[in-house]
Amino acid sequence: MRLTRRAALMLPAAAALVPAGLVPARAQSRGPLRIEVTEGVIEPVPVAVPPFVAETGSAEQYAGPVARIVASNLVNTGLFREIPASAHIARITNFDSPVGYSDWRAVNAQALVTGAVSVQGDRMAVKFRLFDVISGQQMGEGLQFTGDTGSWRRMGHKVSDAVYSRITGEGGYFDSRIVFVAETGPRDRRVKRLAIMDQDGANLRYLTDGRFTVLAPRFSPGGDRILYTSYEAGEPRIMVMELASLRPRALREQGGMTFAPRFAPDGQTVVFSLSRGGTTNLYTVSLGSGQTRQLTSAPSIATAASFAPDGSRIVFESDRSGTQQLYVMSAGGGEARRISFGEGRYATPVWSPRGDLIAFTKSHQGRFHIGVMRTDGSEERLLTASFLDEGPSWAPNGRVIVFHREGPGTDPQLFSVDISGRNLRRVETETAASDPAWSPLLP
Repeated sequence: MRLTRRAALMLPAAAALVPAGLVPARAQSRGPLRIEVTEGVIEPVPVAVPPFVAETGSAEQYAGPVARIVASNLVNTGLFREIPASAHIARITNFDSPVGYSDWRAVNAQALVTGAVSVQGDRMAVKFRLFDVISGQQMGEGLQFTGDTGSWRRMGHKVSDAVYSRITGEGGYFDSRIVFVAETGPRDRRVKRLAIMDQDGANLRYLTDGRFTVLAPRFSPGGDRILYTSYEAGEPRIMVMELASLRPRALREQGGMTFAPRFAPDGQTVVFSLSRGGTTNLYTVSLGSGQTRQLTSAPSIATAASFAPDGSRIVFESDRSGTQQLYVMSAGGGEARRISFGEGRYATPVWSPRGDLIAFTKSHQGRFHIGVMRTDGSEERLLTASFLDEGPSWAPNGRVIVFHREGPGTDPQLFSVDISGRNLRRVETETAASDPAWSPLLP
């Protein structure tokens, strides 16, 4: 269900937000509340999110849970620490009542989120305000989101995105989904199904029935379609699925094994790998006309391509130098430039939505890592290390990476990590899980 939003009739912003970076939250005691994300040590901002006010009788079942979603999302970033409701001195019973800042300072809150929920029939509205407790000022206008009651969780995510953006200066990422491969059964008879869920693990839905092995799902730029690799025909073949209908169709036959697909930013072109005649090269295909174009022709493996956000370049992995390394070339093909030069092997590169970084998998001395580097290969930074970390995918704001981790004798599970290397956390799923891909923000 599409949600709408409008500015509620609230006080104007009293202080401008400082663009983000990760330092502790306040530059000076009476300056505006902020989080700058740098390489320093961060002290999470204490935030209070009291239960939202139910403005109609039927809103009572939603008011508390929506507030809990907001608090959970903020805490899960690692940038915030919640002041528990049991410690609150004040109680918010009327959305329009003045804020008693001294009561919130007494419990050491620096940020306060208040909200209200109203329901009329199957429609509901959620509104909120954000306050800087130390300076005693409201931060920006309040917002109101409306939709049907079935989308109440999304409204909580949208409030979370707005709060996060105002305090950090960065885009939010909570109103989004993750598609992945759900794995069940013994290792020698593993059943692999496509599954999709909200970024916090709610609203899990299976997209395939497990009769055929599936791999590497990838979202379209609009989030309405998924590319993936299926073994339904006995060998890898790329499929396209419309999420509205869950009807898959095969990408145009190419006369060989096709795999590792990814959408171009225009949503109408797909880059993929084609293995034929003993070589594996990169191709693009137009979803409209079916016209294909070969991008590489080296007698080596070229795979795992990913477009820059502006569609001008592609990063991919290749063993043309003798080991797996990362290369960048024009989206139309041509000469490729190697960008990885550290020790070890590099794989599964993914361009950040911001365009400034490339995430990758690196293996070295028996350990696997998720890392990031600049698009020219400089400033390489490893964020994780384990027995097996693979398959990074960016959150829509380019701040967080989801990937899968597997230990010796243990099933794969999803994890996320901030690009600073902080806040490594498990993403809960009901089964073993691999090959995650993060959607863009929902419309």
